[in-house]
Parts: sequence; C-alpha cells; structure tokens
Amino acid sequence: MKDPFLSVVMPAFNEESRLEESLAKILEYLNSREFTYEVLVIDDGSSDRTFAIASKYAFEGEGSRLSVYRNEGNKGKGYSVRRGMLESRGRFALLTDTDLSAPIEELEKLEPRVFSEECDIAFGSRDVTGSQVVVHQPWLRENAGKGFNWVVRLLTALPYKDTQCGFKLFKMDSCKDIFRKQRIEKYAFDVEILFIARKWGLVAIEVPVVWRHSEDSKVRLFPDAPLTGLDLLRIHLFNLLGHYNRVSQEKK
Repeated sequence: MKDPFLSVVMPAFNEESRLEESLAKILEYLNSREFTYEVLVIDDGSSDRTFAIASKYAFEGEGSRLSVYRNEGNKGKGYSVRRGMLESRGRFALLTDTDLSAPIEELEKLEPRVFSEECDIAFGSRDVTGSQVVVHQPWLRENAGKGFNWVVRLLTALPYKDTQCGFKLFKMDSCKDIFRKQRIEKYAFDVEILFIARKWGLVAIEVPVVWRHSEDSKVRLFPDAPLTGLDLLRIHLFNLLGHYNRVSQEKK
C-alpha cells in the first residue's frame, strides 16, 4: 500500500466521552481534503471504552484508514506520541489532542509553513500575535502554564512562547529521528522534541491558532506540574550526557 501524505497521531487515555465525536470530526474533515491520510489512535492503557470505540472506527467505513494501538498499561502521553510517530507512514505527521482544543481545521494554518519547506515543525501557539483563545483555562492553570514556559526558556534556551499546545505538524523525513531520540514519556515531551530539533538545526515556527480549553483536561497542577519541572532537568542531563547527539547513519 502506498504511504499516505499525512498521518494524524492522537494519544488517548480514558477518552470514551469524547473520542467518537472527535474521530468523526477528524475523518469528515480529512475526507474533504484531496490528499491521502491515515489516523493513528494510541490508547495509553485506558480503563474505559476508549480502545473499543477506536477499534469500531478502525473496522467501519471510512475508519478503515484508522489504526489503533494499545499500550501495555498507562505509559504516559510522551510514550504514546513517540509510538504513534514511529508507527506513522506519512510524509507529514500531525499531533493532535483528543479534545480537539485546537480544531482540526486549524491544520490549514500550519500546513503552508511545513508543506512549502519553510520549516520542519509548525506548531500551534496560544501566546503569539493572532492567536484566539475562545475558552480560557482557569486563572491558576493558565498562569501556571505561563510560568512553566518561562522556566522552559530559562533552562533550555528555547525561544518559544507556548511549547505545550498539543497541535504540531512535522516534516517526517527530517523529524522522525527526533522521536527515536525522545526519552521523556510524560508531559514535558513537547519541550524535549523542540529542544532536539533546535539542537539539530531544524526550523520550528509557532503559528497562532484558535484554541478552546477543555474542562476534562487530564493534566493536573499537582502532582503533574512538579514532575514536569523535574523532566526539564532530565532533558538538561540527557543533553550533557550526549543522548541527543545526532548520528547521521541512524537507521531510517
């Protein structure tokens, strides 16, 4: 089978309440486009009907372009993203959250930057000029996020204003090896991916998107925030140890 033009990778953990609606929106949108595609749902050891719902779509109608993978236990979002990206076959790959906080139609804001080869990664941002936050997070969570991004810039020297928005488009011939190097398996994986890309001289661009906070977010301020901060130190350590060095002869 010929490889698709676009892969859509969606990590999912206990998402039975919204997965079906999200998959319907994604498939309807992708079917309106002219390129070939695949959708990969990575079930991170859910205890609800997430796997059953995704599997139903994988065997029905247009869902035949959908593949479902199930982790053995709850491994973490970063683990699921890495697995999905390494399983993907597309020339380009979109990472999207199950809640579609950034609507799937926002892909059209990312794709001109990557498809034209202006950059290797285009990612949605809530904090650059032109972004539109329709539904804000609670005050404490939103400001904690801004504080986290300040710490990210301090510890990693990354220049970006919003590393954590779960809507990122990758040019896979230059980015697939990033996921082979990825080690963070929880929430700081976004920072790690962008850190490796910058270390390798790849170009990543923040793009303003429409974004709506989902009330059923799986991210908790405690204990997730302190653990995510610890992951930033791990990224620094991995870099010092040479784990992120690029090896040109790595197997593609």
